[in-house]
Amino acid sequence: MTVDVYDLQRAFDEAELRGDAESLDGMLADDFRSIGEQGFVLDKAQWLGKFAEFAYTSLESGDVEVSFYGHAAIVRCVQRSRSIWRGQEMALTVRVGQTWVELPGGWRLAGIQFSSLGDA
Repeated sequence: MTVDVYDLQRAFDEAELRGDAESLDGMLADDFRSIGEQGFVLDKAQWLGKFAEFAYTSLESGDVEVSFYGHAAIVRCVQRSRSIWRGQEMALTVRVGQTWVELPGGWRLAGIQFSSLGDA
């Protein structure tokens, strides 16, 4: 593969940590969907709009694995984060699955899903 999906995943995490909706807008597919650790679904506009009430204070992804399938890549990792949502501090450890797809304009994140790992 000519693209380094590890770099895309890191750039995504960095934009999330900064709350950089403009950079994230260019990384997400138009039909992007997020499935949260409690099953809620956000589309692209909702994901980008979350920064009005949400901010990461720390975000680290580890145990990153990437598998390629033609013009798609699946990223699996464990993410540890601290954030503030609607004034409340949160600490989460989640397993994350990302689906990256190669589109005519380049690689985009089409989907992300979170599964809680509790106090791991």
